[in-house]
Amino acid sequence: MSDRYQSEEANLASHISGVLVVDKPIGMTSHDVVQIVRGGTHIRRAGHAGTLDPRASGVLVVLLGPAVRLSEYISASEKRYQAIVQFGITTDSYDLESPVNKRMPVDISEDELNETLKGFIGTFEQKPPAYSAIKVGGRKAYDMARIGEDVQLEPREVTVHNIELLEWDAPEAILDVQCSSGTYVRSLAHDLGEKLGCGATLIGLRRTKSGQFGLRNAIPLKKLQDAFVNGDWYQYLIPASEALADWYKVDLEEADVDNIRHGHRIPAKEAMEAGKWARGVDGESELIALLEYVSETQEWQPKKVFFQ
Repeated sequence: MSDRYQSEEANLASHISGVLVVDKPIGMTSHDVVQIVRGGTHIRRAGHAGTLDPRASGVLVVLLGPAVRLSEYISASEKRYQAIVQFGITTDSYDLESPVNKRMPVDISEDELNETLKGFIGTFEQKPPAYSAIKVGGRKAYDMARIGEDVQLEPREVTVHNIELLEWDAPEAILDVQCSSGTYVRSLAHDLGEKLGCGATLIGLRRTKSGQFGLRNAIPLKKLQDAFVNGDWYQYLIPASEALADWYKVDLEEADVDNIRHGHRIPAKEAMEAGKWARGVDGESELIALLEYVSETQEWQPKKVFFQ
């Protein structure tokens, strides 16, 4: 590759802002995937919106350029998983990262399992697994747990919107789980086993949806790597404005864009509830800013501007 070509490619990359939805394979960290995307796109400003464990596969949202500033909003969005749970065994990590420490007989019916699952729908306090990336006194919990230190993590409020039994072949169940960000499916599996009195461990996990993006949007990592080599990876880039497609959209005129870039409010075309957030999009469907509605003056206040 010539220096001139590299320079032109780097210049083009510097103006890119968008989303790549990757189908992450098992065995790689989310950071590994981001590094591959950085190398393939030549865009240093890249990050993921919601960690996916190395043992899990599926939807990983990677943000490029100014779109990385959307991370906090996309990370907080609802997630969906297909989980394989084995009953009758328990581990310290609530999955197969650590050895089985207990085996118990499994004598539960499909009806009993379905009835128990209903009790996990709603908002409740969940205790994260000791083998997690949560920091305790500046140290990651899983580093402490792996060397045998006692790890006590505070329960966190999570919401399970729906949990459905897809397949039951004792002692294994396949579950479809729709939940809030921050929910540990491993802990769900463990707590389910506790409730049923036979123990349970997560043995497989695939994220099928993250916010607006599902597996239909996701490109297998190997296919994306091939596209980097071929130079046609841009076909998989999703505009940043689509990352928050469920948000209210404010269509911006040229004068509005100029005002927003200077931090000025713009008039709202219709009344909204106080504090409502929206995405401001220009005539070319480019995400210009995130806006907050000010009810007193019926205006949109720019809160985060993406292009100056």
